[in-house]
Amino acid sequence: MANEQLHKEFNEAVDRINAFTEPFPADFLLRLYAFYKTATNNYERPSSSKPIINAFKTNALFQVKDVNQEEAMKSYIELVNNYFLYGK
Repeated sequence: MANEQLHKEFNEAVDRINAFTEPFPADFLLRLYAFYKTATNNYERPSSSKPIINAFKTNALFQVKDVNQEEAMKSYIELVNNYFLYGK
């Protein structure tokens, strides 16, 4: 996939998630979080006020530590598309 096209599809997927008003399952949100942070090269530590949330987010990031930026974008897009297609 061309880099410009990948970025366009990634941004559309992010917009689609941000526009959705229903709650998402927690495991889905954690996977989105990890792929988003990797796709955007954002390596800041999780900053929730609740330590348990930070632990879950850190674990999600650890699970994708070997994923590069392009793979993370593709995975994010695939997660979003599958969620809206299958509801999971």
